[in-house]
Amino acid sequence: MSGSTTGSARDAAALAALALAAGVFAALSSDFLGARNLSMLAIELSTTAILALGMFMVILPGHIDLSAGSGVGLVGAATAVLITIYGWPAWAAMAVSLVLAVLIWRTMGSLIVTQRMPSFIITLGGLLVFKGLFWLIIRSATVPVSSGGRMNLLARLTTTYLPPAAGWALAAAACAGLFGLWFRRARARRAGADVEEGFLKTVISAQLVILFVLTMNHFRGVPVPALLLAISAAFVVIVTERTAFGRRLYAIGGNEEAALLAGINVKGTIISAYALMGGAVALTGFMQTAYTGAATTTVGDLMELDAVAACVIGGTSLKGGRGDARGVLFGALIMATLLNGMTLLAVSPEIKYIARGLVLSLAVWLDARLSRA
Repeated sequence: MSGSTTGSARDAAALAALALAAGVFAALSSDFLGARNLSMLAIELSTTAILALGMFMVILPGHIDLSAGSGVGLVGAATAVLITIYGWPAWAAMAVSLVLAVLIWRTMGSLIVTQRMPSFIITLGGLLVFKGLFWLIIRSATVPVSSGGRMNLLARLTTTYLPPAAGWALAAAACAGLFGLWFRRARARRAGADVEEGFLKTVISAQLVILFVLTMNHFRGVPVPALLLAISAAFVVIVTERTAFGRRLYAIGGNEEAALLAGINVKGTIISAYALMGGAVALTGFMQTAYTGAATTTVGDLMELDAVAACVIGGTSLKGGRGDARGVLFGALIMATLLNGMTLLAVSPEIKYIARGLVLSLAVWLDARLSRA
């Protein structure tokens, strides 16, 4: 089976899974397709997808990060404590937490490549350390994200919505960008380049953008987390597809020894990928803690597994060297739909854990099977 056929089979399977999940939840709950729940789904998708995009940057060169979920809780806890207990301005607390997260993940990446230690082991150790620090910081209690009843920048992160006019302006800009990209591809194809024009995909993507804004405006407007996701996704797409750094990530994941012989700075590239992962963990930590309304011991639980599942469902190989950000977003949509639907139906935590585990296992099995085909 050719690579394009394998990719088509994977895409078809993922699309069928999304349609099945959405159909089942819509049949079981009339609220699932309501504007309010879809707005909540957009926020939940944003937190899952941003972390998955960071995981994608780490998986591309053939590595993994099992500490991401604990890191999400730790970053959110540190920020909430600085704001609520020590009275820091929210922007300052968030800035310090962001810098620390980038430095910590950069350090983990450095340990992995300089000491030749498996990323699985290092990040597993990080998972335990970060979880312990997380609980120590909040003293296993609940720390609210706002103090004195006043909403701060962190608390507003998942409760702020764009005015309808601003949402439509962003939709127009996104559609213009999509068709501009199609035009450049069409022109390159006419010049003899081996690229796909993708006119139908462009039209469908533009329609989805318009439908999304229309649906969000039926509730309160486009939520700010969705805007943050759009910015993050655009950044990852540009970095992985339009820069030398992105090409190095693919080359290392495809064959690290060949990349080294080609003169690629393998160590520096992997360290930078982990630093970017730290930024994704920090942003997800802010959003998840704000969405919960407080730093609690359950913030970030198993989010690293949701991120890995989103990457694999979206076509990213766990061996590295294959995948794209668009697929990761689609995989994150499947995971967010699953979790949102189960929450809406008041499914017990035990069943949620079983479902997440089965989805992750099925995604890895499908990736292995299609890779051998």
